[in-house]
Amino acid sequence: MISFNQVSKRYPGGFEALKNVSFELAKGEMAYLSGHSGAGKSTLLRLIAAIERPNTGAVLVNNQNVSALKSGALPYLRRNIGMIFQDHKLLFDRSVFDNVQLPLQICGSDHKETGKRVRAALDKVGLLGREKSNPIALSGGEQQRLCIARAIVNRPSILLADEPTGNLDAEYAQEIMNIFNSFHQVGVTLLISTHDTGMLQSNRVRVITLKHGEIQTAPPVTQEGSGQAASSKPSVLSAAEGSGL
Repeated sequence: MISFNQVSKRYPGGFEALKNVSFELAKGEMAYLSGHSGAGKSTLLRLIAAIERPNTGAVLVNNQNVSALKSGALPYLRRNIGMIFQDHKLLFDRSVFDNVQLPLQICGSDHKETGKRVRAALDKVGLLGREKSNPIALSGGEQQRLCIARAIVNRPSILLADEPTGNLDAEYAQEIMNIFNSFHQVGVTLLISTHDTGMLQSNRVRVITLKHGEIQTAPPVTQEGSGQAASSKPSVLSAAEGSGL
């Protein structure tokens, strides 16, 4: 599903955020991306979504070399990727509903279908009753759930989350992780950036560790439901109606 082959990323001024990074993430796998602040976690996630481009190496998503994609092809790539940003990137001049529907508007989705998808996404994260609210009226945990709803409204097969529980208390953090686990159960591929050691220890999934831009540990996939066994699972929000997705 996702493959990095000797990937390096250097920013203007000479700072090398990633150095010869290589790893693979199987279809349907859930993994954590761990490392200290400044280790390169956010850069790695942005490379997957082609928000950034590597200086050397290849980043493959669904067997496509996203490093070589032309700008016109990027919207089609990103329809299959849900991105949850560390700083939320919510629009406070729009309602909760309008924030979630934005990706569908960009894609030119049918108006009736848009409403159904937005409400399904909000229902999944427990915000259906707040669709007319302004995001500024939501708590920190609710704002994070709103970000998740916006990321999944396009029914992506890949979900990337950059420090999704970094500013939340333990109870809210566990709620967010429960949502991610439910996505994993229906076959979505998840890569979650975190430096929360409690989260890393309490959830039995693979941990890919970065240190100063270099891979320290990226053990092979071992958890149940990963790899080929996960290939037949449906994407998020496309499972049977009875599943609650």
